[in-house]
Amino acid sequence: MIGRLTGILLEKNPPQITVDVHGIGYEIDVPMSTFYNLPAAGEKVSLHTHLLVREDAHCLYGFLAEAERAAFRQLLKISGVGARTALAVLSGLSVAELAQAVALQETGRFVKIPGIGKKTAERLLLELKDKLPKSTLVSAVASAAAPDAGSDILNALLALGYNEREALGAMKNLPAGVAVSDGIRQALKSLSKS
Repeated sequence: MIGRLTGILLEKNPPQITVDVHGIGYEIDVPMSTFYNLPAAGEKVSLHTHLLVREDAHCLYGFLAEAERAAFRQLLKISGVGARTALAVLSGLSVAELAQAVALQETGRFVKIPGIGKKTAERLLLELKDKLPKSTLVSAVASAAAPDAGSDILNALLALGYNEREALGAMKNLPAGVAVSDGIRQALKSLSKS
């Protein structure tokens, strides 16, 4: 298994790139989220990779972040989802957005991705539920509040007995940079109304 490559970025032709590693040029398919954050051609790049071996080909997929590769591997485990669909999902949603969409069971976010219909979106939500790491869920809500406050508010709501979907739904409407105590109070108010 090829788990990581570090070399010189030779070519960028979306969604494929070529990386020269000690004289060997590796063709690697990447999601657009990785593609947009790549350095210029001729510069050094390091990618987390996933090698997919099929009867007719050996395909290499690359990701700048370990979390993206982990999400890609989780997507591949879903029946009917191939590497192209998994790349499309990660091109359309960041890992944090993916975790949030799964936690809130939002099919609308998936249907906006080219090649994903309503049934596939529902299957993705069902299969990914409880499969994404807890740290990804915490980072998914961190943008709704101050960096440390997001995880503290989420953990407080989970400790009070609310499930992840309820907690994330309540946190979705919190103002940016809210303090922990105010965030918990506002989230509990929101939960009591529903």
